[in-house]
Amino acid sequence: MDQLWSPWRFAYVTTADGAPRPGVPARLNAWPGDLHCVFCNLIASVNYAIEHGMSADDAEEAGGLVKRGKHCFICMNAYPYTSGHVMVMPYAHLDRIAKLEADVAHELMDLAQMTERALEQLYRPHGFNFGLNLGQAAGAGVAGHLHMHAMPRWVGDTNFMTTVAETRVLPEDLGTSWKRLRETFAAIEK
Repeated sequence: MDQLWSPWRFAYVTTADGAPRPGVPARLNAWPGDLHCVFCNLIASVNYAIEHGMSADDAEEAGGLVKRGKHCFICMNAYPYTSGHVMVMPYAHLDRIAKLEADVAHELMDLAQMTERALEQLYRPHGFNFGLNLGQAAGAGVAGHLHMHAMPRWVGDTNFMTTVAETRVLPEDLGTSWKRLRETFAAIEK
C-alpha cells in the first residue's frame, strides 16, 4: 500500500475548527494582535517580526511571502492545489475590485504578470489558472480580503487521486516552493 506524506496539511487538519488567530504562522506567533483576517494577520505578523529583530528573509519565509510591492504582495497558498500555487493581493482589506484605487489595481495586475513569467520560467507548465472569487457565493474562502489565485497547470494533472479520492499529490513541499519562487522572482527583476 502506498502512503501519501503531506506534512503541510497538518496545520489545516489540526485547526479545522478555526485557528485562534488565522494567518499567523507558528514562527511568527509573537505578534500580539488579531485583525480577524487571515491575510491581514499574515502581513502584520511578518512586519512585527521584522520590526522586532527577525531578518526580513526569515520572517517572509515563515509567512510564505514571495514578493512585496508598494500596494500589493504575493504569498504562497498554504493549502495549494498545485506546486507553485500563489496568491496576489493588496495589503488593504478590501473585498471588491471596484474598491481598489487605480495605482493598487495596476500593481495587482503588474504582479500577476510577473507571477505568470515566474511560474513559466520555474515550472514550464502547459497553462495557468488565474482567478478571483469575489464573495462567499462565488467560492471565496476568505471573502473579506480580495486575493487572486495563480497556479501552473499541466495536461493530465488531474488523475485518479483527484477525481476518485479527492486528494491532490504535490511533488514539492511549501518551503522548497517558496525558496525556488523567491529566487525566480529576484532573477526576473534583474
